[in-house]
This record gives sequence, structure tokens and C-alpha cells, in this order.
Amino acid sequence: MDNRIMEILHTYSLRKTPIRAQMLELFLNANQALGQQELELQMDTADRITVYRTLRTFEQKGIIHQAIDGTGKMKYALCEANCDEHAHHDSHAHFHCEVCNKTVCMEQIPIPHITNPLGYQVHQIHLLLSGTCKTCQ
Repeated sequence: MDNRIMEILHTYSLRKTPIRAQMLELFLNANQALGQQELELQMDTADRITVYRTLRTFEQKGIIHQAIDGTGKMKYALCEANCDEHAHHDSHAHFHCEVCNKTVCMEQIPIPHITNPLGYQVHQIHLLLSGTCKTCQ
């Protein structure tokens, strides 16, 4: 098992299973957000439920975050190092290419601070940019 994978699993107090290691390797090597179906196709030894549970565990622990891209399909990307099971700190935009369907994190574009309207509680804010990526132009 790769040292970085072992370190992540240890940091987040997760057992070191082959499925978790394989999924982490896919995220570490991806240059885009990954969806459950995409992961299932690449993880031939894991069934749909195992992939779902692993994604959920990784999200709850702060290893990955949701990358909403407007397609209706949930995608996930690796979190920055400062996320944990108590709070996600990935307050950045995501870019979705309308040509190749890739969704990428845009850490350089932070989500602006928004003051809650009186009587409202905001739980999540998503900033989505869509268009054509530099590869597809």
C-alpha cells in the first residue's frame, strides 16, 4: 500500500482495507471529481453498496467533499488537509466542462462570505462555474 494512502487512513482512524486503499488511490490520481458510477467501473472487486459506504465514510471523516456540478449526479473530490469529521473547509467553486463532463475543484476561487437572511439557516453553499475547460477549447 502506498505510504500516502496509509498515512491518510491512519490520520482519519480508518482500518486499512483493500477497497479503501483502492478508492483513495483513484482519488489521489484523479485530476477531476469522481462519481460513484465511475468508481464502480474502476473498482471491479467492489459492489455498489461497498462503494457507496466507502464514499459516505470518506465524506463523514473529511477525506472527500461533494462537488456539485449541476448534472444531478453526485461527484466527490479530495478535501484539503484541514477538513475533518467535524467540519469541511472546502469553500471553493467547482468548474464543470460542458464538453468533456469533467468537474474540477477551483480552490483559487473561494465562496464569498454570505450573511444569513433573518430567519434563515444556511447549511450549504455551492458555487458552480460551467463552460468549456482549457483542454476542450
